[in-house]
Amino acid sequence: MATLQVNNVHSSYQNNVVLKGLDLTVEKGEIVALLGPSGCGKTTLLRAIAGLQSISAGEIRINGKAVVSDKEFIASEKRGIGMIFQDYALFPHLTVAENILFGVKLAGKTNKAAKLDNMLALVKLDGLGGRYPHELSGGQQQRVSIARALAYEPEVLLLDEPFSNIDAKVRREMMLEIRNILKSHNISAVFVTHSKDEAFVFADKLALFNQGKIAQCGDAECLYLRPQDKYVADFLGASNYLEATVIAAKRVSTLIGDIDSEQQLKAEIGSDVELLLRPQQLQIASSESGTGEVIERRFLGSICQYLVSIGNKTLDIHSEYLDIKIGEKVAITTTPHSLVLL
Repeated sequence: MATLQVNNVHSSYQNNVVLKGLDLTVEKGEIVALLGPSGCGKTTLLRAIAGLQSISAGEIRINGKAVVSDKEFIASEKRGIGMIFQDYALFPHLTVAENILFGVKLAGKTNKAAKLDNMLALVKLDGLGGRYPHELSGGQQQRVSIARALAYEPEVLLLDEPFSNIDAKVRREMMLEIRNILKSHNISAVFVTHSKDEAFVFADKLALFNQGKIAQCGDAECLYLRPQDKYVADFLGASNYLEATVIAAKRVSTLIGDIDSEQQLKAEIGSDVELLLRPQQLQIASSESGTGEVIERRFLGSICQYLVSIGNKTLDIHSEYLDIKIGEKVAITTTPHSLVLL
């Protein structure tokens, strides 16, 4: 049974329809990122799951039990939900220990002390139970909020852009650390972010929002390599589009020549389509007879980003060849892959 099920949910805010018939399933132990630009509805859905935002239609189930529908509404504190916010939301007048144990219902000092010790060890804050939030770094404060949420033993953990206020130098390390904690405890989580990089690192599955609907849902690699439309393709990374004609079951004709697909194309022979090519799926090599010309070059460390003019198009190409200069003629080829036609 799925931990969380969102079925045909609609929601409005100040007479504006924000959620427009959303469906989402989160399996036990799965981390799902709600990804998209500001105002697309991802935070509204998170609040609806938590019981902080009303819905006008549909239902939300946790472990098979309806927590909100046209016939049911269960209060936030009774849903088995844990929440982690971007601003930590710690009580400044309480110590780390008191923040972590706030709301935890355990009988006896021994049980509470054991719970506290476990939580402090889990988030690597051993010995800091007596400190106050203002005495901690931003990363440490977020660890306290995570420990507090997990001490409650929630059915579903909701995270609202939890890494946005953490120093970039430690952000990735902390994301991986928290992901490992959630995975080791088999906790289902829903994670709101506008950053595809955070979503790629932290989540098992992405639900990409577009104006109150989920444009596409699946694992990061699937969405990046096989997007259903240009919105998904462009949100998740740099994109090149070439006009193409399908000339065989696994071949198209384009401005840079005929290109073969590793899988059969989902378009009829003779169809005019647009071919999506990621920068790393294109290859260039210096060639006096090449049909492309390098018009811009950026060194990115282990690779170079080249902008190459060919015909009336400019292609964004990432290459391990670092010695190609602006103005050079280049030949353009593609790496073997399954072609995406839009």
